[in-house]
Amino acid sequence: MKWIAESFSILRIQDIIDIAVVAIIVYWLFKLLRGTRAEQLSKGIIVLLILTKVSEVLQIYTINYLLKNMLTLGFLGLFIVFQPELRRGLEFIGRSSSIRKGFLFTTTRDHSSVDELVSAVASLSRQKIGALLVIERQTGLNEIVETGTRVYGELTSALLINIFIPNTPLHDGAVIIKGDTIVSAACFLPLTEEKGLSKELGTRHRAAIGISEKSDAFAIVVSEETGSVSVAEHGTLSRHLDIANLEQQLNSIYYPSKTEVEE
Repeated sequence: MKWIAESFSILRIQDIIDIAVVAIIVYWLFKLLRGTRAEQLSKGIIVLLILTKVSEVLQIYTINYLLKNMLTLGFLGLFIVFQPELRRGLEFIGRSSSIRKGFLFTTTRDHSSVDELVSAVASLSRQKIGALLVIERQTGLNEIVETGTRVYGELTSALLINIFIPNTPLHDGAVIIKGDTIVSAACFLPLTEEKGLSKELGTRHRAAIGISEKSDAFAIVVSEETGSVSVAEHGTLSRHLDIANLEQQLNSIYYPSKTEVEE
């Protein structure tokens, strides 16, 4: 017990802060990697680190040499293999509350935006016209915008409906919306790689999930077959929404309350 007391006696405030920061970083890394392919790779690297240390202690020099070289190559490969997770982690930091407060209202948002979106989706749903709308939030979508045709038009129900009218030049693809502006149309989105999705889901739904996995965008899908409305956010698809529910979710995006901003 004496050595424990001596250890605490030499412990500085800086040491406590250092340990706390490392613990938080490890926790968030674990949370970020959990449920992804990187989780299994991380476990493999941890095993290699343990084996390297064991071989060093047991003085098994050949195995230790091989393991050290494998780890060197492995760490270089991490930046390639973990590219999606690293990108998601950096985006998470960029969307943290302290940064979000400074940039949340940089885009002008007229109070009619939600009304125009809801009106357009309701009309498209009634007419069973397929549509895919993506609302940009904190993560920029410039690389997606460049795949389509630039519009830079005012966000109105009439323009949205006109874009998705079948057999028109811009109807096939996604519309990217930023604030009160329709930035681009006929855009190509990355498809989700999730294997367990229902076979009922078509390309629009898979594209909506894909863009919500790679960014914090909010995607709205109108089914061409049934006219049902679905939304994708954070890699999760919510199907068969009614217009009232959609309006509520859009309001939370465009006009977040003071409490939501502080969180």
